[in-house]
Parts: sequence; structure tokens; C-alpha cells
Amino acid sequence: MAKYSKKAGDKVEKAMHEKKHGTLKSGRSGKKVTSKKQAIAIGLSEAREEGAKVPSKKTASKKTAPGKTAAKKTAAKKTAAKKGAAKKAPAKKAARKKSTSKK
Repeated sequence: MAKYSKKAGDKVEKAMHEKKHGTLKSGRSGKKVTSKKQAIAIGLSEAREEGAKVPSKKTASKKTAPGKTAAKKTAAKKTAAKKGAAKKAPAKKAARKKSTSKK
């Protein structure tokens, strides 16, 4: 049984043709696409939007723990880093003062 439909193949073929001629643009930025992999991804994405038979995208969210998203994790790391940096900074200043007073 085929993984991809004929329509999906046609969309990828069209995207590759546009890439070859330099007319394929990426979605948000509108920059010219130069990568084969990116052209294939754009073709498959367009086919998915039109309802063609294409396997679902593999996402990073499947690897994370259930109930937590990657955005929440990075936000938590940033706030923890800020709190840790704020606590450590005064300790360094105090250590410098002690070392200068001994001289």
C-alpha cells in the first residue's frame, strides 16, 4: 500500500520545478528556497492542506513528557537562569571586596 498519493507526488514535483527555476518562496519570510529538502517539505505541506494522502509530520512534542510543551520548558529554564544569576552576582562582589581588603 502506497504511503503517498499521486496528488502528493504532483505537488512535490511542482515545488521541485519551481525551486529549480528560482521561483519557489518560503512561507513566512518569502525568501527564495535553495534546498531540495525544503522544497520537498513545502510540496508535502501543500498536499496535506488539500487533503492528499500524506503521512503526518513528525514533531518534537512527541518526545517531551505528556502535559508539557517545549515552550513551557524553555520559559521555565530562562526564568530559573535569571533567578540563579541574580543570586550569584552579589556573592561574587562580596568575594572581591574580601580579597582586596586582605592586600
